[in-house]
Amino acid sequence: MPFPDLPAPLARALAARGYAEPTAVQQAVLAPETAGRDLLVSAQTGSGKTVAFGLALAPELLGGTERVGPPRVPLALVIAPTRELALQVQAELSWLYAEAGARVVACVGGTDPRAERRALDLGAHIVVGTPGRLRDHLERGNLELTGLKAAVLDEADEMLDMGFRDELEAILDVTPDTRRTLLFSATIPKEIAALAKRYQRDALRIAATAEGGQHGDIAYKAVIVPPRESERALVNVLRWHDERAIVFCATRAAVNRLHGNLTERGFNAVALSGELTQAERNRALQALRDRRAQICVATDVAARGIDLPELGLVVHAELPRDRETLQHRSGRTGRAGRKGLAVLLVPANRRREADRLLTAARIQAEWGPPPSAEQIRTRDNERLVEQAIEAAGTATNEAEAMTLGRAVLEAKGAEAVAAALLRALGAALPAPEEIEPPEPATRAPPARDRREGGGEGVWFKLSVGRAQNADPRWLLPFLCRRGHVTRQEVGRISVLERETRVEIAPWAAARFEAAARRHDADDEDIRIAPMRAAPEPAGTRPLKRRPPPAKRR
Repeated sequence: MPFPDLPAPLARALAARGYAEPTAVQQAVLAPETAGRDLLVSAQTGSGKTVAFGLALAPELLGGTERVGPPRVPLALVIAPTRELALQVQAELSWLYAEAGARVVACVGGTDPRAERRALDLGAHIVVGTPGRLRDHLERGNLELTGLKAAVLDEADEMLDMGFRDELEAILDVTPDTRRTLLFSATIPKEIAALAKRYQRDALRIAATAEGGQHGDIAYKAVIVPPRESERALVNVLRWHDERAIVFCATRAAVNRLHGNLTERGFNAVALSGELTQAERNRALQALRDRRAQICVATDVAARGIDLPELGLVVHAELPRDRETLQHRSGRTGRAGRKGLAVLLVPANRRREADRLLTAARIQAEWGPPPSAEQIRTRDNERLVEQAIEAAGTATNEAEAMTLGRAVLEAKGAEAVAAALLRALGAALPAPEEIEPPEPATRAPPARDRREGGGEGVWFKLSVGRAQNADPRWLLPFLCRRGHVTRQEVGRISVLERETRVEIAPWAAARFEAAARRHDADDEDIRIAPMRAAPEPAGTRPLKRRPPPAKRR
């Protein structure tokens, strides 16, 4: 028996679902020393923690029997940060406790509260919900927690980040002091430790997986792209890997724009953001599950808790704000023992920021350029040949179809027919994008050389000045984006009446000149050209240099 000492209905449910052996977090919460104790558990997303706390609740729900009693008042409460995660937890606990006769009810925002009230009136053994909706039902008298034996806080760190502290405290304050409390969180910051100290009794701390480390089933790639080429690079990444994928953006506006652009290019894509109704979100998720859609474009919050079988790829179209966001996004793939890939699109002028982010998360990423259009076309040809051979091998031998096939062969020949089949198979594929390769990273001189001068900067002139409202406050970010340089590589900026002169660090000048020559539709009126001789402007942002130290005699 892969899960020893479990009630028979739960053991059979696990066997029916193909669970051969417990994951690390499941094994940890079922250890003998955890019996009856409050637990503070840190576990990576996708590690099987929903089944873990479902199994851990068995003593409180079953009391040593194989079936639960009548559903008078809830025995267990599970609080989750988002609607999707709460509904996913409800589905998991429903199959796990189906044979035991447990009734699991969900209470989440975006659904009809009257239907939820009727479901609660009929009785529930387990209630799963989001903090806001659960508090609302409590205040309206629809939810009775006086008989609660166990409470679970799932992804507690995210609930605090989303501002649900007041709701959590309002819910837990009306539950019995004798309840068992299980708190699950990807990380245990000070806020989580304080919450645990207030609402748990002598909690057993379990680190089922190393906090902040790299998930063993997720590989990472960092793709360096010119700042204005991120969307084209995304298209090529999606085309190259040809996997079901979630693409993460920072804002709803970015989700809407990117979803529209991908759909226009021919991708079967859906969008998930906070502005959608629950019905719209459910339809989008169902399209992904039944493979009518291949790509999901989502914000961090909207995709929280989504579990899509066989999701092979996560793309960070915009860099995550911190290591926790990086890990939670990436954790949508590499679940339940499957391998997954997380790709970060890194603008060339933000590589240091991406390096710091990966280092903070203790993640090793493979760096490289995006796939080129030529590489994608070559791979497409290989895939199309395989698909054509497979299609021919599975063709039916119906007499009418065979007769038509022979007629086509006689009229056009085998090669022409095969070519037509390949064209038909490839017609639905979105076209790959031609991408300017990022400038090779010119290494900055050693820190000591920079401190001692590193050589005079190289001067460029821009075709805007005071007459066009040129100002260093907007010129500096413009130069970084247009010229693929960092702020530290931009020196003095001198704004004249009809032009602006700018100094670029010598180690970045070639990269800046090559990038600035390229056509930019958003700023096509601004021309940048190198100057033959260095001027003597009154600089507004001098390069940080020190004279070389005097030689000792």
